[in-house]
Order: sequence, then C-alpha cells, then structure tokens
Amino acid sequence: MVLIYLLLAIVAIIFLTTRLKVHAFMALLIVSLAYGLFAGMSYSDIIVSINEGFGGTLGKIGLIIVLGVIIGAFLENTGGAFAIAEKVLNFIGKKRIITAMGVLGYIVSIPVFADSGFLLLHPLSKSLSKKAKISIADPAIALGLGLMASHTMVPPTPGPIAAAGILGADLGLVIAFGFPISVIALVAGIFFAAKYASKTYIAPELIGGSDTKQTHEARPSALKSSIPIIIPIILIVLRSVLNPERTGLDNGFIDLINFIGEPVIALLIGVFLCLLLPKKLEYDMVSSSGWIGKAIMDAAAIILITGAGGIFGKILQNSGIADTLGELLSGYNLGILLPFIIAAAIKSAQGSSTVALVTAASIIYPMMSSLGFESDVQKALVVVIIGAGSAVVSHANDSFFWVVTQMSGMNVKNGYRLFSLGSGLLGLTGAITVFILYTIFG
Repeated sequence: MVLIYLLLAIVAIIFLTTRLKVHAFMALLIVSLAYGLFAGMSYSDIIVSINEGFGGTLGKIGLIIVLGVIIGAFLENTGGAFAIAEKVLNFIGKKRIITAMGVLGYIVSIPVFADSGFLLLHPLSKSLSKKAKISIADPAIALGLGLMASHTMVPPTPGPIAAAGILGADLGLVIAFGFPISVIALVAGIFFAAKYASKTYIAPELIGGSDTKQTHEARPSALKSSIPIIIPIILIVLRSVLNPERTGLDNGFIDLINFIGEPVIALLIGVFLCLLLPKKLEYDMVSSSGWIGKAIMDAAAIILITGAGGIFGKILQNSGIADTLGELLSGYNLGILLPFIIAAAIKSAQGSSTVALVTAASIIYPMMSSLGFESDVQKALVVVIIGAGSAVVSHANDSFFWVVTQMSGMNVKNGYRLFSLGSGLLGLTGAITVFILYTIFG
C-alpha cells in the first residue's frame, strides 16, 4: 500500500500546485503529513520526520542557497554575469551554450555537491540565455543533468564511494568505468535539453533579481567577474583532494583548507569577493532594501520549498518504503539490471541519490555471489549501474529538483516534464551502457 500512497502523493502534489495553484511549500507539507498518516507511521515518527527533514535539508544547503543567490545578484546587477556571458558566448558560439553548461556542470559536480554547483553556475546559465535570447530551460536542464551525471556515477562523490566500499569494489575500476559511462549518459541529457527542453520557453528576465542597468564602461571585466565563482570552486575542490581521510595528511594547513573549503565558507568568501565588482561600493547595495536584501527575499521561497521537499523525502525514508521495495524486487533474478531497478525504485520513492546508492548496495551485497558478481570488473559495473539508478527519477521528494526548478522559474508541471524526464533518460542511458559493457567484459 505504501507504493500506492506514494503514487497518490505525487499526483496530489502536481494537482495542488498546478490546478489549484497552492504554494509548493504548503502542498508538500500537507501531502507529507497525509502520507505519513496513511502509511501507518506513529505520530511521534511523523513529527520527528518533519523536523529532521526540514532542518536536515536546510542545514546542508539552506545557507548555500542564500549565499549563492547573493553572488548571483551581484554578478547580475553589476553587469559581471553579462560580461562573462559575452566572453563565453564569443568563445563557444550561440549553438553550443547547452553543451557548455552540461559539461561545466559535469566537471564541477565531481568534487562539488550538485546543489552548490548549480547555485554557483546558474548566474552564468541565466546570463548566457539572456545574451543569446533563448529560453533558460535548456541550459538550466543541461546544467542540472550534467551535475547529476558525475554526482551519481563518478567518485570521489560520496554516494559512489560508499557503494564501492559496501560492495568491496576497486575504486580505480569504478572511476575507469564510471567516467565514460556517465559521459555517454550526459550526451543523452544534453541532447534531451537541446531537442526537448528548448521547446519550453521560460524567459530568464522573469527569474529573481533585476536586469542590470550598468553601462558597458561600468561593468567589471569577465576575468574579475569570474573570481567570485572560480575561487569557491577551487577551495571546495582543494578540500576534497586534500581530505585527511583520503590523504592521511594532518596539519594546520590541511585544517585551514578543510575550513575554507567547506561549501558555506567558500561561498561566503565568494560573497566578499563580489564586493569588489561594483565600480564604487555603496551602502544601499548591501542594505536590507538593496541587492543583498532583495536576494535574500528571492532566496526565502526557494529555501522554504526545498526544506518542504526534504520533509517529503524524510517522511518517505522513515516510512520504510526503501526496505519494502528492496524486499519486493530482490526476489527477481534480473542479472545486472536488478541493482539498477532497486536503486531507481528507492531513488524515486525517497528522493536522495546518496541514500539510494547506499541502500541499494546494502541490499545487493548479500546476493553478489548468487547473482554472479564476483570479479573486480563485475563489482565495479554494479556500483556504476546502481549510480545510474540513483538518478531515476528526480522529482518532488528530491531537494535538488526544487533547486533546479525554482532557480530556473519552472512550475511543478514543467519541472516533472523537463527535469524529472531528463533525469530518467540520464539514468536509463547509463544503465543501458553498463548492460552492454557487462555483456562484453562481465
């Protein structure tokens, strides 16, 4: 019954937000509460899930969203984002914007979490759309899918590393297979964005923040404008590369890098660097009614909706739906497709790609020998196909879904039609590629 309740919950969210025009925050909160009651959760478990889902999600990305939106506001209002867009557009051409955003997202999300990566790169995506006079939908979807491709299939992101550890897979082989497979999946995602998402026009001017009125002479250069984006990315990458648990190094310098490379601190440094962008910094820019004040107002709705998405995901997790799906599917011998189906079912049911990776790997682990997954190559391919499954599909219970759709000005219906469908294609392409490689190398 919990699976039926899940389907009904998804339909209810779409109906409430699109037909009845209920605010997404209230729709998610009401549906989460109703699901918990119908699924037979105790009152105390429902309350704990609501508190943990909202607080846990915003504890991870709430400040990141605020700081990312502030950086975007400064880049937009000073004309910095336009300067970067102009330079990038001259280099790559109007016809390759979608590909460029997908590739940028893919690269950035290897060391940086997808949420942080999207917030850092979204101002560029928006400005490129404005400059090229195209819909924000296609570059935004390409960016989101690029971030998701490497986040789910390529170490050193936490999910694939955890799955590899559980299954005893060689991390080098996981990277060796995960990289080309995720690139093939990304190509499918970029094609989807270019041919399908591009048909939905969403004007970039309608998304939070005001269009810049800076003259060409007053704009900062493209290089100077890039610094508030590039420096946080470098700091976050350094923190990942110099992680003491991986390198064994432990000294004052490493501690400092771990501190300033924490996404919240790195983006805060990015905000301070943004203060160098205006030709003359004025008090009004940082006041409650100025650029920062308006940016925080824009971020408020995104934060609330993202937190409510976290509630929905946590309610689903604590209802035991992952265990139910695991028990239901593990009885079927589907070969290399079984790990994919289990991961996809868990991802779609509870929202978190990392949870789907870890849970699916834990379910598959006792069956590895009986399913014939014994060689190092086979184990590595199982990890990658679980990663592909953990991308299928991103929807209302996934906080990343709300970051992508709300920052890009999409309503829930378009979010399902564009990003959810795109994430499904991404994961399915990855799974088909693994299946072909498994028949060759397995």
